[in-house]
Amino acid sequence: MTADRFGNPIDPGVGYARGTLIGSSADEVRRLRHAQTVAGARVTERGPDSIAIFTGNSRYFPLDGDDIVTLCEEWVGPGLFKDRLRDVAVDHLGGGDHDDAAVFNRTSAGIVATVLALSNGRPVVSVVPDGDRSHASVVRGCRLAGVPLVEVEGSSDSAVSIAEHRPHLVVVTTVTSTLSRLEDMTTQTAVVAAKAGGAVTLLDEAYGARLRTVLHDGAPSLSLCADLSITNADKAGLSGPRAGIMAGAPDALIPVVAQAAELGMEARAPIAAGAMRSLEAFAPDMLREEARDGRAIADVLAGLFGNAIVHRSDLGPMIHEEDVHQLVLDRSGINRTDIVPAETSAAIGMLLLRSHGVLSTNTHGQPGGRVSLRLKPTPGAVVRVGGAAVLGDALNATIDEVAENLTDKRWLATLLFGSDA
Repeated sequence: MTADRFGNPIDPGVGYARGTLIGSSADEVRRLRHAQTVAGARVTERGPDSIAIFTGNSRYFPLDGDDIVTLCEEWVGPGLFKDRLRDVAVDHLGGGDHDDAAVFNRTSAGIVATVLALSNGRPVVSVVPDGDRSHASVVRGCRLAGVPLVEVEGSSDSAVSIAEHRPHLVVVTTVTSTLSRLEDMTTQTAVVAAKAGGAVTLLDEAYGARLRTVLHDGAPSLSLCADLSITNADKAGLSGPRAGIMAGAPDALIPVVAQAAELGMEARAPIAAGAMRSLEAFAPDMLREEARDGRAIADVLAGLFGNAIVHRSDLGPMIHEEDVHQLVLDRSGINRTDIVPAETSAAIGMLLLRSHGVLSTNTHGQPGGRVSLRLKPTPGAVVRVGGAAVLGDALNATIDEVAENLTDKRWLATLLFGSDA
């Protein structure tokens, strides 16, 4: 697809149309920095309970005072906890005694390092759920490595693509950031085909390591026979900090760790120790609570906007950015604007944050992240905003406000970037 339904050209690197306000990763950083200022001001004025996190990422730092003076010491600390870290990470990802583990400063960093270390100058085959796409880190990793990316949908015969392109690395995204999911059998088919062709396999299990196993009785990651698996320390029932936890075969893992260290992408001692504590504290009931709250929000939004555009995932509703843009256009009474859907969803996100304390990926997402409207509640978030119905009313009001100001580009720029817009 080269253009969205409004005729805006899609940037293939991110999968959505760039605009005149948010036209680059630098603009997305400006938006993020302003959102951080808005969130900080709200907490300063009203206290920490005035913010409710709907990104699906808790991002706490689960270390105590003793950890800080022992495990977080940069020289000796890692030697104190590395064996425990390995044990809990390998166990969490379903590995065995022969496997090892490492922590990266982001899951994206681990994926990019894997592509750089293991693609060996050949195309990377990426298997994704039907109708979805690889994470931006896979795309950018291939670009940095100077190798082609071949995306294969789960319903296609991945073995054919693997045989045709002869990759040295196959990435399988079991659950995407929109929470589209591959069946375990599909994942295993791709892994078997990759191994038959001599390729290394990496499972992108940022969400999947827990979402598949807890909510869908899926198999643990490494039991699907992949060489490596990586998951987020702050998604789907883990408390944070933000980090990528990878486990798998040492002969595949060590080159990735080395590549990450060369580029400053490895997690330092405090982050790695925090990731270990997050794994130790994992409780499946926390994930089930997130899923229940997500269903309640989806029910409310479906009642307001209809089932046709409110897509339900395991952890909450999603409205595609083009559908959000159409809602705003319909309420504004105009048919065409030079504002693109990514800018519209960002404006709605900023109003939700500023006026209602709803923090979402539409304000705090990283450059290149999805720009659809997604409300994935972390534990306690729905209670903080007063319930799912109150959240639905807040979203409805923000859509109206953006519609009223859609032709005022200065208003939109100030909303997104602050007074320095």
